[in-house]
Amino acid sequence: MAAKRSERAGEGQSLGFQADGEEAPGAPLVVIEVDDLASTRAAVEAAGGTVTVEPFDFPGGTRFHVREPSGNELAVWVRAAA
Repeated sequence: MAAKRSERAGEGQSLGFQADGEEAPGAPLVVIEVDDLASTRAAVEAAGGTVTVEPFDFPGGTRFHVREPSGNELAVWVRAAA
């Protein structure tokens, strides 16, 4: 499995690249940073979104994936406590 790679794209922005074609999604994954993962999840589900990947930790924080009612997949993350 090839490693993922992140690149800085400006102040407070970064880009992540999936180098393994078998794991790469069919479309770009928009990742949204929030302050409170639990309340955001509740709001997403109340608006008709479906969690497709349960929250998981990764270097830098925790995130989950959601499919919104139009079918687009998004990720929502919160930074790890400093």
